Amino acid sequence: MDPLTLIMLAVLAVLIIFMVRNSRKRKREAEELTNKITEGAYVMTNFGVYGTIRTIDIENNFILLETSPGNVLKVHRQTVTRVVPTDEPEAITDAETIDDETEPAFGERIHETKAETSGTVLNGVPLDENGKPRTDSTKSGE
Repeated sequence: MDPLTLIMLAVLAVLIIFMVRNSRKRKREAEELTNKITEGAYVMTNFGVYGTIRTIDIENNFILLETSPGNVLKVHRQTVTRVVPTDEPEAITDAETIDDETEPAFGERIHETKAETSGTVLNGVPLDENGKPRTDSTKSGE
């Protein structure tokens, strides 16, 4: 056999191995999801609706999903794509919070320019009185 045929067979074998591995992984994830879907679980459907499972009917293949108090949807069992963990979110530390006193108001500039001392600056380029870039060698801040 020539080397090109051997290389082609090796590539084909690697592709088959990866396909089998991916299908096993998908099957395992589907089984884990099926085990997690129980009454009372907080889930998300494939169309983005979050809710709590109230009833699972395996024979007729549907789930009664309570999206908000008093609103119950009847959906197909396979529309549930993941179980959302109901753990409380981690508390934000003081270093991560933004102080309201330092936060700018709506429309307020974050960084004030040195317009009072060095003239008007646009994108880091000093402007003269007419609004044109300065051409003199004495730039502000030097």
